[in-house]
Amino acid sequence: MTVFTLRNAELAFGHVPLLDGAQLVLRQGERVGLVGRNGAGKSTLLKLIARQVALDDGEAQWRAGLRIAYVEQEPQLVPAANARASMLAGVLAARGVPTEGALDADELNALRARIESLAHALQLDGARSLAQASGGERKRAALVCALAQEPQLLLLDEPTNHLDIPGIERLEELLELAPTALIITHDRQFLDRVTTRIVELDRGLLRSYAGNFAYYAERRAAELAAESAERRRFDQFWAQEEVWIRQGVEARRTRNEGRVRRLEQLRRARAERRERLGRLQLSLDEGMRSGRLVAELQHVSKRWGELPLIEDLSLRLMRGDRLGLIGPNGAGKSTLIRLLLGELAPDSGSVRLGTALSSAYFDQLRAQLDPERSVAETISPGSDWVEIGGRRKHVMSYLADFLFAPQRAQSPVRMLSGGERQRLLLARLFARPTNLLVLDEPTNDLDIDSLELLEQTLQDYTGTLIVVSHDRRFLDAVVTQTLVAEGAGRWREYVGGYSDWLRQRPAPARQVAAPSPATGPAARAAAQAPLPPSATTRRRGRLGYKEGRELEALPAQIEALEQEQAQLIARMSTPDYHRTPPEALRRERARLDELAGLLAASFARWEQLEAQRAGTQDAPGS
Repeated sequence: MTVFTLRNAELAFGHVPLLDGAQLVLRQGERVGLVGRNGAGKSTLLKLIARQVALDDGEAQWRAGLRIAYVEQEPQLVPAANARASMLAGVLAARGVPTEGALDADELNALRARIESLAHALQLDGARSLAQASGGERKRAALVCALAQEPQLLLLDEPTNHLDIPGIERLEELLELAPTALIITHDRQFLDRVTTRIVELDRGLLRSYAGNFAYYAERRAAELAAESAERRRFDQFWAQEEVWIRQGVEARRTRNEGRVRRLEQLRRARAERRERLGRLQLSLDEGMRSGRLVAELQHVSKRWGELPLIEDLSLRLMRGDRLGLIGPNGAGKSTLIRLLLGELAPDSGSVRLGTALSSAYFDQLRAQLDPERSVAETISPGSDWVEIGGRRKHVMSYLADFLFAPQRAQSPVRMLSGGERQRLLLARLFARPTNLLVLDEPTNDLDIDSLELLEQTLQDYTGTLIVVSHDRRFLDAVVTQTLVAEGAGRWREYVGGYSDWLRQRPAPARQVAAPSPATGPAARAAAQAPLPPSATTRRRGRLGYKEGRELEALPAQIEALEQEQAQLIARMSTPDYHRTPPEALRRERARLDELAGLLAASFARWEQLEAQRAGTQDAPGS
């Protein structure tokens, strides 16, 4: 069943079209990941679906009586004494209920129980004062408020920002039971686990890809390569025609008028072509090497009031180490960083710092940015030049590497979006040599392209790196050891990244309270599918003959299912589809639901057989 449809949508801010003839269909039971570059218009599209923004032209159609819950990137909570009262007031306001007294006792008690169950699942203390709540607690409260509304369509804008890894994992489990969801996030592992389809917003158009993010990335890379080749051929032909027209005499002959008209069409096509947005140009200068020892902690303890953050920790950080800090919000990660940088004294124990250290600290709260300064002044106060790797570069050219247009360079920082501020802070840090780089949640608000480029840059960095991040795939890509908070101030070091820590740690058993499970053909098919390797113990050993043949056949089966799904979606997106006979409509919608379940089962089986062939075995719950 279709819940929302967008046809020939046109929407522009200023001279930049965010939607340019865009088409979109959202169907019940889908969990769609919305991806695209910063500034492409993803958040605007969510506001449009939430009825907060109107189209310039085209048609947007919602299913009659559709209940929508929308969690913004920086959610605004209803003012109240504590989180529990705020969440209840938020749900009542969304329902159009003026006060608690407007509900009968049974209905009010059921609503309070649902809020408490979701808050427990996301580990949120409902008695927490909103004035003292952290960013992660506020995001949890907004998510509980949205889920407690029991929406038919859930819109989430960067829901993983400010959440720690346990919070993200619990949210993943809750969203697997959501009726329909459209989600903006840069967290690739989150997309791989939660979504059933990826939609990309690129230069005003919406392109749909069945399956999870990993499959989308493979398909999209091939499409971009083909697009680039086609544009090179077009430009070469266009250039040849321009040379011909300038010869003059031959072009004026009557028999060549058709060629002249064709050139005019080429010129119009070239002028109207929207180029893909540029990529960040990142480079890091280590400068002078530090001493071999960067920092050493011996039996260090630190408390916050009565709360133990660090208890008897001994750690040696050497030049070139790439350390990831993992732990829930409030575990003391920022405190530990300040101890390693020598900015904070321990309550007991000793901290020894190495020699010739030149450190740069990426603060997740962006406290280093003055909101009243211009972008250019933030990078190079009092000068038009920056020095990178021993070479001078004009500040405008340097900002262009971070996708800031010249007119944007004079804008005050307060006018920038979250993604732009994140890029500006990276530009500020990378503008000076550093041999100790500390990154506290650097992935928030970055688009996926920029995030992957940052990973590559950090992989090539030869200095010492300390990273705090909730992005599990980012940690796997850039760190070589992890220091994990294990409760009561205890920290333990593990070799490798996030996935290596999962394999080495004892797996905790967790139960998540959740709303009632989804129903329908897709949900039933997914429930009957083999459990993915992350939820079941994989067998060791080689594949049998029949299993080997099954594994060989699965890619072709998946491709056939996806082609059928794409054809159905394309047919349903046509303007005159509503004229299809009712019996055919019901049959095709049932088949679409069935295809979603079959694809989920096929992908799960494929991953299971691949893991079995590799002879790996994951711990349950990892």
